[in-house]
Amino acid sequence: MAALSDTPVARIVELRHLKGGDLDMLLEEETQIWRETLDWDFRGSAGLVRRFLEMQALNGYALLINGYPVGYCYYVAEERKGLIGDLYVMKDYLSVENEERLLTTVVEGLMKIQYIRRIESQLMMLRTGAAMDLPERRFLRAHARNFMEIESEVAGRLREGHPTQPVWFDSWSERKQDEAATLIAAAYRGHVDSQINDQYRSPAGARRFLMNIVQFPGCGAFFQPASYVAVDPGTGRLSGICLASLVHADVGHVTQVCVSGTARGTGVGYELIRRSLESLARHGCRKVTLTVTAANTEAIALYERMGFHKTRNFSAYVWEGF
Repeated sequence: MAALSDTPVARIVELRHLKGGDLDMLLEEETQIWRETLDWDFRGSAGLVRRFLEMQALNGYALLINGYPVGYCYYVAEERKGLIGDLYVMKDYLSVENEERLLTTVVEGLMKIQYIRRIESQLMMLRTGAAMDLPERRFLRAHARNFMEIESEVAGRLREGHPTQPVWFDSWSERKQDEAATLIAAAYRGHVDSQINDQYRSPAGARRFLMNIVQFPGCGAFFQPASYVAVDPGTGRLSGICLASLVHADVGHVTQVCVSGTARGTGVGYELIRRSLESLARHGCRKVTLTVTAANTEAIALYERMGFHKTRNFSAYVWEGF
């Protein structure tokens, strides 16, 4: 039998009790894991975590083993919603129990905040979720999502599309944010993705979503040269958008594809994506990634026809009605 002093002592503490450099080794390992598993450069996100931790402005919890931080989970509370931004446990301490302990602490803590009525999360580095006893299951809905990618060599063989309705394509501009937000809210009405991200349900929410894509590194560094809009020449209104980012120096990511109801099935979406892929390849990207909800079979069929293939599964979790 091991001596009592050899038994690991695990405890959860609030992140505000840590100092700025306390998570450095953990964040260095997480940055490496994001690079190895997704080809994403996590350094921008890690830098934000360090900065907010130093300011004691990062909400969430750390898992300590014998006083050493080996895992963390942080969240953002906005209006009536809690958004779980990330959860990571170091490889040597990865277990169902440790990930479950962190996630449960965060979810139960958010539910105790009086004004919080909804919790959302898309945790790419939650590695034991399938085996986990997920917290507060009676309020939980889980949505399977796919991580897909296409090599630039494959994308380079795609033929230019010719939509079956009149349309012209233009580069993305921030001046189009308001109109794009209106398009997103209309296109996602009743869509499964509006159940995962409630920002899709209104133009105001969609505009916040667009601003987050442009300003923050969660989906990479926004890359305007590979972001396009489709315009209906008869009305002058947007009929589609495709926004892109750089998640690594040589890896692009399609952050948003949206087509109006009247343009759906006409080839507008295909051509928007093709143009983004072409631009990212010219920039030197060797591949491009995207994420899509598994229930969105129409979109997946389009991506697969273009040459995307699934490389990873993950889940989006939503707690509501508590």
